[in-house]
Amino acid sequence: MTGAQTEACIRGTIHAAFTLGYDVTLVGDAHTTQDLTAYGAPAPAEVVAHTNLYWKEQRAPGRRGDTVETAKVSFAARAVG
Repeated sequence: MTGAQTEACIRGTIHAAFTLGYDVTLVGDAHTTQDLTAYGAPAPAEVVAHTNLYWKEQRAPGRRGDTVETAKVSFAARAVG
């Protein structure tokens, strides 16, 4: 998963896919957000870092979330079991 508006589109999509039963890998250096600190939000780098941190440890029966950097993205299927 990559994209913009980390706290909206990215989080919404990764959570929805996970709920639907998919493993979801977030590419940690390939999503971003705009600066909304004027409205009380954390700085963009903090929003991205927090999402990367908590998504790396997502687990549920039969599926998992992960966060990797672009250089480590693999499209190979994972072994089941």
